Amino acid sequence: MSTAEYTVTGMTCGHCVASVREEVGAVPGVTAVAVDLPSGRLTVTSDAPLPVAAITAAVEEAGYSAQPS
Repeated sequence: MSTAEYTVTGMTCGHCVASVREEVGAVPGVTAVAVDLPSGRLTVTSDAPLPVAAITAAVEEAGYSAQPS
């Protein structure tokens, strides 16, 4: 198991959180996604380390931007 943290910018509501959770959760290998709205923290758990680009692309698909923390 691997865990990575990212900072997501642009989220303002629960719908934003749900969108990010859904897109990141669809990335192959992701086993769990946690999003904290107040801090903008995204925690991704996966079977093996995932490329940063895969996670940031999923967040961008949801309409936001992310950087590794």
